[in-house]
Amino acid sequence: MNPTLKIGVLIPGYREEAAIGKVVAGVRKYLDLVLMVDDGSPDATAERAREAGAEVIVHEKNQGKGASLKTGLRTLESREVDYFLVMDSDGQHDPDDIPHFIAATRDPEVAVFCGNRMGDLTTMPLVRKLTNKFMSWRISRACGQVIPDSQCGFRMYRRDTLAHLLCETDRFDYETETLLLIARHGLKIGSVPVKTIYGDEKSKIHPVRDTIRFFQLMNRYRKK
Repeated sequence: MNPTLKIGVLIPGYREEAAIGKVVAGVRKYLDLVLMVDDGSPDATAERAREAGAEVIVHEKNQGKGASLKTGLRTLESREVDYFLVMDSDGQHDPDDIPHFIAATRDPEVAVFCGNRMGDLTTMPLVRKLTNKFMSWRISRACGQVIPDSQCGFRMYRRDTLAHLLCETDRFDYETETLLLIARHGLKIGSVPVKTIYGDEKSKIHPVRDTIRFFQLMNRYRKK
């Protein structure tokens, strides 16, 4: 790793008191600057994150994952980081994959590194597997670049992408829209292999509602 490279880790979360402490502790084995944005959790999510060594910002009301990401990105911008590493708070992203992202920064042409879980699908639920493949195919076509796993939230963004990360969406289509914006501005999107981890956690994604939002988003960009 380039010793002059500064990476800030952003972990948005809502009602993750059971998992967040372990996630933060795992991240801090590799990187020191860890910011957790608690999106109005009624439980002890913020307290567990602080105990594990994260800086914590708390939204008074639940605003959605996109809003949490933007809150964190604006805060990390002031810390003059070179890259923003984003990961989930529920334990589905393994901190031990962080070195893969750090190593990927050797390619200066890539502005965004997306985690790619598609190399090992043995533990991924069938419906999610099929949905991810379809959506990744659609996003790849729209972006004009191959993005094997467009639905993975484990990502690292170069600092100069920040202007494209503060877009309109605040919910679960936020991460998809950022890829479309970044590609539209001619920036390269790469992939980093990461593990697929699923436990007993309940997905906060609503299949019908968020699929409709996906198609609405794609239609909106087709008209632009």
